Amino acid sequence: MHRLLARALKKTEALWPTLEKAYALVHQAAHVLANHENESGQAVRERYQALLQTMREQRASLEPLSEAISTFLKVTESYWPGLFHCYDVADLPRTNNELEHCFGSVRYSERRASGRRGAIAALVVRGPVRVLTALTLRRQCFLPRALLLHDYEAWYTMREHLTFRREARRQQLRFRKDPAAYLATLEEILLKTSLPP
Repeated sequence: MHRLLARALKKTEALWPTLEKAYALVHQAAHVLANHENESGQAVRERYQALLQTMREQRASLEPLSEAISTFLKVTESYWPGLFHCYDVADLPRTNNELEHCFGSVRYSERRASGRRGAIAALVVRGPVRVLTALTLRRQCFLPRALLLHDYEAWYTMREHLTFRREARRQQLRFRKDPAAYLATLEEILLKTSLPP
């Protein structure tokens, strides 16, 4: 076993310096995103951008791993729009795993309460309200005066949005139950509106 490891290390000896450089860059990226200094989202964004620029500049010198660095940069770019909100918003999960755990715990509670195994329609349609409420109630208990409505405009907007989503869901259900009748009704409405009286 010792001889095999020694032979493998000897054959890959030329790759180790490049691997150490690439690992140092990725480790530095993880350190910036961990944000042990508790900096603002903008500060983390600027530090991370500088690091990504360094990666772009060193990509050619990391030749056997340049494709891996390109992939890292591409994936980072795809996550970029939502990558730094967690540093400005308290208790917002920082990783996909933490976020999925939050949603999974809500889904688990809904399943226990309803007895259903699949996706619950109300959770799909009213998700912006139900998920937020479930996550908030896990962290703290509210007194009645804290539940008083202050922003009526936002409340009306949210209700309109939820009503629109519920109506869309209802239309989908009608279509699934009887596609021919649903399409015939739509065609009839279209013909009435397009033909002159």
